[in-house]
Amino acid sequence: MKTPTARLDKLLSSLGYGSRQEIARLAKAGGVELDGADITDAAARIAVTPDLPARMTIDGRPVDPPQGMLLILNKPLGMTCSHKEDGALVYDVLPDRWRRRDPAISTIGRLDKQTTGLLLLTDDGDLLHRVISPKRHVTKTYRASLARPLAGTEAALFASGQMMLEGEDKPLAPAVLEVVSPTEARLTVGEGRYHQVRRMFAAAGNHVEALHRESIGGLALPPDLAPGQWRLATTQEREAIFA
Repeated sequence: MKTPTARLDKLLSSLGYGSRQEIARLAKAGGVELDGADITDAAARIAVTPDLPARMTIDGRPVDPPQGMLLILNKPLGMTCSHKEDGALVYDVLPDRWRRRDPAISTIGRLDKQTTGLLLLTDDGDLLHRVISPKRHVTKTYRASLARPLAGTEAALFASGQMMLEGEDKPLAPAVLEVVSPTEARLTVGEGRYHQVRRMFAAAGNHVEALHRESIGGLALPPDLAPGQWRLATTQEREAIFA
């Protein structure tokens, strides 16, 4: 298969490094290197390969991945999964230039403002749809802290495949409950309905006081990521989502 190429100025502009005119000035000043040599011609065509960050630097730092980025973020409390809402946004913790990438970086699904934990972001539309597609059956596991002790009937109710949420006319798919303590539980769901976990416990007569997403598919939140921290996913972590 033929390796795709792109003009230097168009490529770096799509990655958010500036306008094409700004890229031209950067290149002319010697700020772009490929395989150890300066590229001063912004019109030069570059092979867009997955290993580009190992071969190209911008002002001495590796260039961002050109396509198919997958980020793992430990979402902190109080941040919103939005590009436009007021207040703290999950995109605020990312480099400013990433707001200008084309295609844009988006969250894969959402966590509400009061939910913490594993959040994936990508500029790969195909990957995004694979993860959220009901046909893929990618599960999500949450740890819920509850206002009242569990009654003991929740596991059977959630696993029944007959549970209805208020305002909906289709029963929930079976979900798996693991009791951690009298007021704490893990819940694994295969759907992504609006505020689903909170509404499930509410329908069972309880209230979720804190909610934390621990895993998506076979990918668990890395223990070395503190709230607000992120990093690029490895190939193994990307594959683990669908394991």
